[in-house]
Amino acid sequence: MRHTLMRMTLRQLQVFNAVCDCLSYSRAAEEMALTQPAVSLQIRQIEELIGQPLFEYVGKKLYLTEAAEALKRASTDIFQRLESLDMQLSDLQGKLQGQLNLTIESSAKYFVPHLFAAFRRTHPEVSLHLVVVNHAQAVKRLTASRDDLFIMSMVPPNLALDFLPFLNNPIVAVAAPDHPLCEKQALNLQELTAFPLLVREVGSGTRKACEEYCHQKRAHFSQWVEISSTEAQCEGVIAGLGLALLPRHAVRLELAAGLLHELPVQELPLYRSWCVVHAQGKRLSPVAQAFLEFIRQQHAQINDLAEQFLHRDALKPLPTGL
Repeated sequence: MRHTLMRMTLRQLQVFNAVCDCLSYSRAAEEMALTQPAVSLQIRQIEELIGQPLFEYVGKKLYLTEAAEALKRASTDIFQRLESLDMQLSDLQGKLQGQLNLTIESSAKYFVPHLFAAFRRTHPEVSLHLVVVNHAQAVKRLTASRDDLFIMSMVPPNLALDFLPFLNNPIVAVAAPDHPLCEKQALNLQELTAFPLLVREVGSGTRKACEEYCHQKRAHFSQWVEISSTEAQCEGVIAGLGLALLPRHAVRLELAAGLLHELPVQELPLYRSWCVVHAQGKRLSPVAQAFLEFIRQQHAQINDLAEQFLHRDALKPLPTGL
């Protein structure tokens, strides 16, 4: 190994990572509470140590060189190992401590905070870094192994993954309370196709699941309205723009308040399982391993928690402890 690499400091790597993430010296300086000349100096010092440039400008945009890409991968591994070491040292002291880096699909964002809160009651010194993305973005982050664990439905079959299904994600049809379909006691999916359907953006797991299911059932909607967030979909349905197929977890408060009506469609709910996922062979941190074991061992209690979550009043807290 080059002796010059041994002179590189963790602080220099932190500054380097900030520039990689921000793709801007000035924004990295703000993030690190440094001056821009100080950031530039740290980058020049690293370049001298490795003997290659790290960044280049094309027009006004900053790009990583191949050397920078290699250094980014190495620095990510270094900081992950240091974080894992910190957790292991805490474990030796008889306590679990550290941060869980969790990426979830947006349909899971309503329930997962309550799931983590139940886990944290057992491990109060664990913190959470939560990233909410759509299905396509989750798959991209998964292939880059950027996080400890992922929670998603429709696990990609073409990737080498370990996954644990742990909770049903029921998708239901909803309408505004004054919609003409609300007067019917029973419906089939085909009857919904006469009305506009509000859908998420391409890349959404819920949209993909609904498209595949409707195609399977030969229910073809002629009018689609694309809306890029579940909250905006709810508002669109309330406003009378059309119908929507949404996770019941996502609309529980609107249903309870009478702002939305769940249509009695014979072919629904459409059930998809939420799964906790990680790459095969990935070395999990003690915190990630503990969270995975919590989900594995508390399966029945998690289902009970989900039922309480679905039927609770908006102002009532969830019960303490699983």
